Amino acid sequence: QVQLQESGGGLVQPGGSLRLSCVASGSIFSINAMGWYRQAPEKQRELVATIRSGGSTNYADSVRGRFTISSSAKNTVYLRMNSLKPEDTAVYYCKVIYYNIDGALSDHWGQGTQVTVPS
Repeated sequence: QVQLQESGGGLVQPGGSLRLSCVASGSIFSINAMGWYRQAPEKQRELVATIRSGGSTNYADSVRGRFTISSSAKNTVYLRMNSLKPEDTAVYYCKVIYYNIDGALSDHWGQGTQVTVPS
């Protein structure tokens, strides 16, 4: 089994900053990529940012230049969010893509953490 522990969400005023963290644990042989997605009310879940094991990153156009994704060797991914806007309000989900001990590629989602930026 794989677990993702997310933290760091909350209420922040426009222009403020937050840092989300996500720690992956459990039956993971190696991690291929980790990322953050978000889902606002009545909208589809969308990609925010991803980081691959080699360090390459990808960002949604709406957050590029404001958000920074990074990772540590301890199966942890961070999302630093600066200059937050009301439209960033959403539940933020962590996702891990990993190889299990049998070499199979799989993925797992966290339960989400709420980020609220009032207008």
